[in-house]
Amino acid sequence: MHEYAKIYQFAASVGALEGYVYKKGSAEELGLPALSVWIDNICKAYSHLPVEALQEFQGFLDRTVGRALHSLMAALGEDHELVVKLKSIVKGEEDMPESADDFNKKKWFEH
Repeated sequence: MHEYAKIYQFAASVGALEGYVYKKGSAEELGLPALSVWIDNICKAYSHLPVEALQEFQGFLDRTVGRALHSLMAALGEDHELVVKLKSIVKGEEDMPESADDFNKKKWFEH
């Protein structure tokens, strides 16, 4: 598979995760068995992305994953294994959003 296709599939999966977990209130609503596989796949895919690509989009990734983390932490707690796994792909605290609703940073195409 071409590197661009891998990057697209990874980004689509992370974006879908953000939307899926958005403000779900409980572990039951989240469907933990499937969510666990999803997060494992995201973390595995992250580890196979080219370093040069990550250098370009890590900040954007931190914001998207950060919003998902806010929703997950509210439903599962900060120490839940899925939260800890997902935190492992966040690299820059300065890019972390304030909440699951924090969309304040401009997108690249808005500049």
